Amino acid sequence: MPDDLHQRYQAAHRAYKTHAASCGDCTRDTPNCPAGKRLFESFARLQDAYLNRLKQRPAR
Repeated sequence: MPDDLHQRYQAAHRAYKTHAASCGDCTRDTPNCPAGKRLFESFARLQDAYLNRLKQRPAR
């Protein structure tokens, strides 16, 4: 079963990519409008949380 945190982080990434593709101020890696900044920050927080959780898992 897919991990909920992973799904949310991927959805946030897709939301930012969709926004950046139609926003004249934002680029793929640089949010330059209020909505883009909010979407990118959400993606970054979720990605950090997911990666930190992976680091805390015991080695297999």
